[in-house]
Amino acid sequence: MEGKRKVRQQQAQKPLTTKEDVRPRSLIDIQSKLPQANSPGFERWAKSYNLKEIAQTVLWMKEHGITDVAKLAVECDAAVERYHQLSDKTKATEARLKEIAELQRQIGTYGKTRDIYVQFKKLPQKKQAAFYEARRSDIMLHEAAKRYFDSLGLEKLPSIKALKQEYAALSAENKKLYPDQKAARRKMIDLLTAKSNVERFLEIKIEQPDRKEQQQEESR
Repeated sequence: MEGKRKVRQQQAQKPLTTKEDVRPRSLIDIQSKLPQANSPGFERWAKSYNLKEIAQTVLWMKEHGITDVAKLAVECDAAVERYHQLSDKTKATEARLKEIAELQRQIGTYGKTRDIYVQFKKLPQKKQAAFYEARRSDIMLHEAAKRYFDSLGLEKLPSIKALKQEYAALSAENKKLYPDQKAARRKMIDLLTAKSNVERFLEIKIEQPDRKEQQQEESR
């Protein structure tokens, strides 16, 4: 009993929310939900919920130095751009990593089948058909590798060592980028949620800032 009492006391002393917990949550679209609600008290509850959430949204905005809708629009625009910049960079890196992995695989196949293919090409034409049937798989893989290199416009094959070094460097770069991308995504979602809440509560449409005017303002 004494142990349970201590646990309850610790839980009671623990704050219900922290600054990190105070994040904007989407308001309820009451009018669209009303037809689906089977409770007569739904509208009253939803209005109370929205009031609490808009208060939390305003608190979050103040904590982040956002004091008006113009500032909110600018912050949203910057957050979206930042997230997509990081996302595009990680996607490009991931695409290159896949390309390197495939290139390594094709170079390995090319090397393993090269002697067979050289033997095939050196044979007199009348003997090539029988040899081809006997080593069809190796020859087809070798020719497929050659076509792959041609599709990349490679005149000289890179070394496996160089490809491994590039792969390791890109993997390390992406590993560093992922936390930044995660944080940028969270910030973007929070800002967009706050913007949507303000628009819904005030029944307004917050226009995005003109980029040229914004850049001119920042350069002053």
